[in-house]
Amino acid sequence: MGVDFGVGQSTVSQVTWRFIEALEERAKHHLKWPDSNRMVAKGFTQTYEVNYHDTFAPVAKMNTVRVLLSLAVNLDWTLRQFDIKNTFLHGELEEEVYMSLPPGYRVTGETGNVCKLKKAMYRLKQSPRAWFDRFTTAMKKFGYQQANTDHTLFIKHRADETVEIERLQKHLASEFEMKDLGSLKYFLVVEVTRSKHGLFLSQRKYVMDLLADTGMLDCKPADAPIVENHKLGVYVDQVPTNRERYQRLVGRLIYLSLTHPDITYAVSVASQFMHSPSEDHMAVVMRILSYLKSALGRGLLFKKNGHLDLKGYIDVDYAGNITDRRSTSGYVTFFGGNLVTWRSKKQNVVSRSSAESQYRGIAQGVCEILWLRWLLAEIGFRPNAATKLHCDNQSAFEIANNPVQHYQTKHVEVDRHFIKEKLEHKLISIPFVPSSEQLAEMLTHAVSKRRFEDSLDRLGITDI
Repeated sequence: MGVDFGVGQSTVSQVTWRFIEALEERAKHHLKWPDSNRMVAKGFTQTYEVNYHDTFAPVAKMNTVRVLLSLAVNLDWTLRQFDIKNTFLHGELEEEVYMSLPPGYRVTGETGNVCKLKKAMYRLKQSPRAWFDRFTTAMKKFGYQQANTDHTLFIKHRADETVEIERLQKHLASEFEMKDLGSLKYFLVVEVTRSKHGLFLSQRKYVMDLLADTGMLDCKPADAPIVENHKLGVYVDQVPTNRERYQRLVGRLIYLSLTHPDITYAVSVASQFMHSPSEDHMAVVMRILSYLKSALGRGLLFKKNGHLDLKGYIDVDYAGNITDRRSTSGYVTFFGGNLVTWRSKKQNVVSRSSAESQYRGIAQGVCEILWLRWLLAEIGFRPNAATKLHCDNQSAFEIANNPVQHYQTKHVEVDRHFIKEKLEHKLISIPFVPSSEQLAEMLTHAVSKRRFEDSLDRLGITDI
């Protein structure tokens, strides 16, 4: 990282700074700062459209990662991991950024000095964007194509996998200072274990740290993340709880859902009360933590299933929310026999019938299926048959598979035409499945203990 010094005030933007680790040679040479310090930006002092214009920086989509992992298991691909050191310091700034000298440091005999940054720095608002632009340029330079379905995915088709990995490593090493971490074992707080049984994803250490931070390591374990027939809502006489703590805990649980579909519905319910949490809502969060105590080693097992089929399940709990009577949609999708995406979400509008709510849920599931099909096509594994999206609502099934206009579907007309078009193009099919075979049920409402345990097994959620 280069720093220029000049007399005068900032002409574009000015930020203040503090220290935490090491700064590179040129800055140390000029200011003689201790080796144990590094300058970091107080980005919160920056102003939008004055100090920066764009902070957008794509991050890896776990849905994409799980699709790639299912491919790797089924096709016996090698998984290697590299780490680029000081990533944000590689970014090239589009704006001119000046900084005042750090407190306690002066240039002898001069006053009014400021520093001009030549490259990005940690905690600058635009640093993530600048780094990703730099990395994208490096990947494209080596012949990789950036996927349209996920801009963090770079694709290059080569027959010899091992040779290409080595060539990529050498190329990146010529562009950045990097380290080969070997086989994939740990990333984004997700632990990866590969064996003859398949690939296992978990967040055990993350769960342990969460329980320790909340004082729940010695709590009594719960057998399910949320009780059946709960009546959670917003009430006039509710007793408020600490909002900041509640939001922080729910945020950590949302991140834990990366490998825990089993808590997805409960976390979705808890996240609906972030603006005004009560003691009852906090009790739900504590129950999720108690459940995690009983599921420390639980995670996703990816097996070699001998096929690359894509299929999904969609379910809806009609008018289940007692506060506004909106329905909750949930879907799961499998690729290569492994669970790759899932979601639990309260619908945006109130539905007047179970068929209407289910139809809206189907539209959400179709969108997910289409994205997965486009992603697989870009990777080089385009599905050659219609993708099945299983539905257990008879009325919605009949409407979806009947091309005749229905007067009762006028209020979901856009969804109806959208689904009908995909059916006609044979991109999807919507087979009926009995409720006993509905794998997305645990994402729409609290189910019985027996049903919950059965769903875990069929979704590939395993405790090692």
